[in-house]
Amino acid sequence: MFAGHVGAALAIGRAERRVNVGVLVFAALLLDVLLWLFILLGWESATIPTDYASTHQAHFVFPYSHGLLATIAWSAFAGTAMFALNPGSIEMRRRFGLVVAAAVFLHWLLDALVHTQELPLLGVASTKVGLGLWQNMPVALLVEGQVLVAGYWLFVSGRRLSKARTVGLGVLTILLLAFTVIGMTVAPPPPSASAMAVSSLVAIIVVSALVGWLARAPRSGFQGSPTWLS
Repeated sequence: MFAGHVGAALAIGRAERRVNVGVLVFAALLLDVLLWLFILLGWESATIPTDYASTHQAHFVFPYSHGLLATIAWSAFAGTAMFALNPGSIEMRRRFGLVVAAAVFLHWLLDALVHTQELPLLGVASTKVGLGLWQNMPVALLVEGQVLVAGYWLFVSGRRLSKARTVGLGVLTILLLAFTVIGMTVAPPPPSASAMAVSSLVAIIVVSALVGWLARAPRSGFQGSPTWLS
């Protein structure tokens, strides 16, 4: 899941407008950032099966990035970092930390919906969970599309954006959904797990930056906040 995580971040951005939603998108994709970095480091693994052309699903061993216990720890870390980096009031810093932590943790909940039983609760040998919605790909893509579109609608309906930025964010939303559908249906198998890791990391950085730029709020509405927050 990729587009669905972006949609979830947009929805959370409706709840806290003072945080640039690009930060929330990156937080919502943080577990994948860790996954791909850990794969490049050899700490976790992704296997491209022989039936990838029909399933479009790699097999993962990822207890350090996508285990439930690890996710709780990464959520707490991200929320604490957001709290520490913001120079505002204690109440505002606490709220910013909570929304960032929520964005990180929601990633695991959405992944548990689509992955097969490969998400460990604790370590690599612990019980693994996953509802396996990807086994019914049309339904999985419909759900992911609904999450993305709903997130976009919630965000723009509660945000003071120019028409150009609203349209630009809408175009990006459509492109994300299109690339997700292509990636999960007709895209060829990646040449290697490392290539998949590098391309995914680049995509996460680019999408987070684009969303953050397109969704920038007018500076007059949020005096006193760092520019990277609003």
